[in-house]
Amino acid sequence: MTSKPSIQIDLADEAATAILAARLAAHCRPGDVLALKGDLGAGKSSLARAFVRSLCGDEEEVPSPTFTLVQLYYYDSGTIWHFDLYRLEKPEDALELGIEEAFADGVSLIEWSERLGPWLPHERLEVLLTAPPEGGCRRRAELSAKGKGWMERLGAMFAGEKLSD
Repeated sequence: MTSKPSIQIDLADEAATAILAARLAAHCRPGDVLALKGDLGAGKSSLARAFVRSLCGDEEEVPSPTFTLVQLYYYDSGTIWHFDLYRLEKPEDALELGIEEAFADGVSLIEWSERLGPWLPHERLEVLLTAPPEGGCRRRAELSAKGKGWMERLGAMFAGEKLSD
């Protein structure tokens, strides 16, 4: 099966976001980059928290790295680097956070990934989260594979499913 360049998924609630996060986590491996995009309140931190807990356990405390800029979590297959780059002043400042090590050896969850500019790896999965319209309750996730590795995995993860209305 050939996968589509992007997949759209309606997320009815936070539980649906957690299910998506767990599914993505189950298919991640060291060296993967998930570029989390969306406006404030779109659900980037919720998705990242559920992703970490799916690999590290439900009891794992997962604070937002808004002020520390990065949090590390350890699981059986390696390290998860959770970056929140909202307060990053310039792209090269990410080098001081160990982002090159994260790209080489860990799984990188990057909120506000667009702030990395030229440092954002070509091979990545972009996850664009859209907050529900005013008065609505459903968020939307658009998964876009950048590079062959994620194309193949997305195709396998969602083969034959109806993903959005």
